Amino acid sequence: MAETREPAKRQFVNFSFFKVDPVWRRLPHEERQAGKQEFIRAIEEFSGKVIVVSYSTIGIRGDCDFMLWRIAYELELFQEQMSKALASGLGKYLTIPYSYLSMTKRSIYVDHHIHEGQDSRRLQINPGKSKYIFVYPFEKTREWYLLTKAARQGMMDEHIEIGHKYPSVKLNTTYSFGLDDQEFVVAFETDYPQDFLDLVMHLREAEGSRYTKRDTPIFTCIMKSLKETLDTLGG
Repeated sequence: MAETREPAKRQFVNFSFFKVDPVWRRLPHEERQAGKQEFIRAIEEFSGKVIVVSYSTIGIRGDCDFMLWRIAYELELFQEQMSKALASGLGKYLTIPYSYLSMTKRSIYVDHHIHEGQDSRRLQINPGKSKYIFVYPFEKTREWYLLTKAARQGMMDEHIEIGHKYPSVKLNTTYSFGLDDQEFVVAFETDYPQDFLDLVMHLREAEGSRYTKRDTPIFTCIMKSLKETLDTLGG
């Protein structure tokens, strides 16, 4: 009798970018330290249920200070975790100028382009393997979707071939159709920012780039522990 396999579970993914109110930096040192500890405890309370990788953007962007990359199998966990974090001493001084929601999904264009440590079906993400991450929302034009599957596949094959020339850069593509304003969220992990820069320049020359509608804002982030990330806030 043939074994019945359950469908692989897909993950929800969230990239939340935070900005701290400058008023927080003028609070007494002890109050700032206590607020950071409360925030850390609120995030770590969901350990085992929500994967969280933290990144600092201090000194890199002016409109946000740090980012949390969160992955879970239940959407409600994002809400519960964030509600508790924002109720902390630090959380009361935070705004979230950018937040992108997406899900994992098997690509219709590529099954053979698999990075080391990445699930072959692209349904599970293994994050936080590199020092830097580059994140941005992405949309294709409507004209792209009116092309034949063969035409799109040909352009994606070129895209994939270019990506293979930069093995130090790992791409995580997640899908937002119907969940958020963008169609995709792309997150490139690498230890070599110069390789990512060269990759992006190379991709601009690909045929498929003419069908890009939106690929900004782009966030350059440096991975740190959550404590180290919060310490970069100046408190």
